[in-house]
Amino acid sequence: MALSVNTNVGAMVALQNLNKTNGMLEKTQLSITTGLRVAGPKDDASTFAIAQNMRGDIAGLGAVKTALANGEATINVAIEAGQSIADMLVEMKAKVVQANQAGLDSASRSSLHNDFTALRDQVATIVATAEFNGTNLIGVSASATSVLSTVDGSTIAVSAQKMDTTTLGINTSSLATSANAATALTAIDSAITSVSDKLASLGSVAKRIEVQAGFTTKLQDILRAGVGNLVDADLAEESAKLQALQIKQQLGVQALSIANSGPQAILGLFG
Repeated sequence: MALSVNTNVGAMVALQNLNKTNGMLEKTQLSITTGLRVAGPKDDASTFAIAQNMRGDIAGLGAVKTALANGEATINVAIEAGQSIADMLVEMKAKVVQANQAGLDSASRSSLHNDFTALRDQVATIVATAEFNGTNLIGVSASATSVLSTVDGSTIAVSAQKMDTTTLGINTSSLATSANAATALTAIDSAITSVSDKLASLGSVAKRIEVQAGFTTKLQDILRAGVGNLVDADLAEESAKLQALQIKQQLGVQALSIANSGPQAILGLFG
């Protein structure tokens, strides 16, 4: 091969290899820094596209989880309120049974009636405050609602379960007389049965939402693992590769230095 100071083929080859090593080293350092084998479409276009689609599904499932959590909280508020109302009705029945005595003196009957009225007012208070995020499932004006359950827009229907005193038929009950107490007893028994049925309905829907929320969480975890399998870097492998490339880089620099010193041999021809 002819000796020339204008063209140094050895230096050009050494520089090409050094640039290639530097590029690989930069990519490896980026993988270690980000923890990703595929950080963008330039790394692997098809894998990046698949991962992005899966990330979109994960985000959608996150929105579904939020909707399910809100729905579950709304129903739980209604259930807790319903249980308190059921307890109030049991206490009210005790008052009614006590008042359902023909020989009861007026002072005792009046006291029982006042206690009964106070408990009924407490039921009304519970109903009015059993609200979550603007939704009251047991109020006098309650209406059916729905809870988002899947990313494709499917919903779980939640029926209103009114538990106000008017709906339960105890708004006009009185213990003023033995006859009134007898009528109130029938109304209270009916109200207790009604509230129990309504609580069972709410509990059934709450369980369905709970199961769906658990499944959504598992599905989201599976998708996250899938994305990780596609784009996450094997840091142990990248660490070993980093050390090898650093050595190659040092050797490349030395090779380039040797190639650049080659033309100096020409000076010996003119000594």
